[in-house]
Amino acid sequence: MATQTEIITLLRNVIDPYLQQDLVSAKAIKDVIIDNDNVVINITLGYPARGYQAQLTADLATSLQPLQTIKNIKFNINWEITPHAVQPGLKTLAGVKNIIAVASGKGGVGKSTTAVNLALALALEGAKVGILDADIYGPNQPQMLGSQQTPESKGERSLEPVMAHGLQSMSIGYLVDSNTAMVWRGPMATGALQQLLQDTQWRDLDYLIIDLPPGTGDIQLTLAQKIPVSGAVMVTTPQDIALLDVRKGIGMFQKVNVPILGVVENMSLHTCSQCGHTEAIFGAGGGEQLTQQFNVDLLGKLPLDIRIREQADSGNPTVIAEPDSPISLIYRDIARKVAAKLALRSKDYSTKFPNIVIKSD
Repeated sequence: MATQTEIITLLRNVIDPYLQQDLVSAKAIKDVIIDNDNVVINITLGYPARGYQAQLTADLATSLQPLQTIKNIKFNINWEITPHAVQPGLKTLAGVKNIIAVASGKGGVGKSTTAVNLALALALEGAKVGILDADIYGPNQPQMLGSQQTPESKGERSLEPVMAHGLQSMSIGYLVDSNTAMVWRGPMATGALQQLLQDTQWRDLDYLIIDLPPGTGDIQLTLAQKIPVSGAVMVTTPQDIALLDVRKGIGMFQKVNVPILGVVENMSLHTCSQCGHTEAIFGAGGGEQLTQQFNVDLLGKLPLDIRIREQADSGNPTVIAEPDSPISLIYRDIARKVAAKLALRSKDYSTKFPNIVIKSD
């Protein structure tokens, strides 16, 4: 009969590509139950991995093949997402375990499209997800989510999130006419952002994705200094002009102690639909330059594909429109990488300790 020690020793040979370590070292192996020649192994990951379960099960089973005395092996693979540390002096938001900012140095790099597909991919992987459109001047998420309804209000300072494709969502675009220009100074815009974030009744979210406007202005600074952010994802295109600006965004987050979870290179390659020729229209190697300069991970590369644009414009983003397409699988792989990078970071224990109140009699 196999022993727990033999089983755990063999399981160490399986490296999780998202955690970049074996599951034993990652403390994901919770139980090894042996009943004669039957074995049950309970695994709890720190990131949602519905699309990776089958492959992980196969890899783990292969690793235990040398133990020929085992007739039946069952792997129970689940995940538990916990709150992670935020900037010093800030506390996590009620109803939200982790806030992830999606940012870019400049406009036109596909940041909002990446943000909504990332949120939807995390949901498909098994997480409870919300998205906040932080672009007060040019909100795009209502269009991309195919939702234009006005949020319900159950109190003076209370907004119910708008449900769209299984996501809890909020945007200034739900509250004003789409043709109305938001001619507001910086303090008004940042105040509106904080109200949208804090007055929305988010419900038990594992992740809240915040789609930031491009640049490093008032809204970005407010988010970095006053909103509890667990990590940021930077979106860029390969060309030098985009890289110049995204470097500034990375520098801003680093200065305010918001960890960069990685970089997504958008519009990486274009394949002609007529002849099949593939070309790097915006150049090549931009994402790799950022990873080397700032020691951050390249989370993935997305093609310049007309379907991504068409599907986002129609309110049916790619991950929902074609969940098993090659492009959707890239988004889902990026989502697992983002969540796993966050899972490796320090946890937030602020809610574990009681408040201490000193009274003088």
